Amino acid sequence: MNQSKWMVAMLAAVMASGCSSIVSKSDYPVSFDSTPSGAAYVLTNSKGIRVDSGITPATVTLPSSAGYFQGEKYTLSVSMQGYSSRDYTFTASLDGWYFGNLLFGGLPGMLIVDPLTGAMFNLPEHVHVPLDASNNNKGQVVKIGFMEDLTPAEKQRLVPITAQ
Repeated sequence: MNQSKWMVAMLAAVMASGCSSIVSKSDYPVSFDSTPSGAAYVLTNSKGIRVDSGITPATVTLPSSAGYFQGEKYTLSVSMQGYSSRDYTFTASLDGWYFGNLLFGGLPGMLIVDPLTGAMFNLPEHVHVPLDASNNNKGQVVKIGFMEDLTPAEKQRLVPITAQ
């Protein structure tokens, strides 16, 4: 008799939990870097709320869920002087363990527990954002020549360069 009560309790515990909630997690550490490193970043969620900001490289722990049955979407804005700014968007994807509910968690795990805890989603481990050097000197030209070819007016505008 005790054994049947124990089995019922174990079955109830398994049915009351979701497979992803048992095996997976709801918050994920995501590392960011850029080429070149040392760029400033601002991370916002799907509601436009600033979640984090700092300098690359960095690691931030982020929730994978934006609500019941909604994976979170993040936008990483990266900028650095002398480089074009770049926005990179990444979205939570469905965790493979979510389908383990078909075997272990049943309908409560699939329809209630994992969607409420956010364990049905996961996030990428790493995000890399390459920055392109910007051309802020449009229209300006560098001209190399000999001193002998300069006019007296051009020679007057020369500035000496000294090593430091």
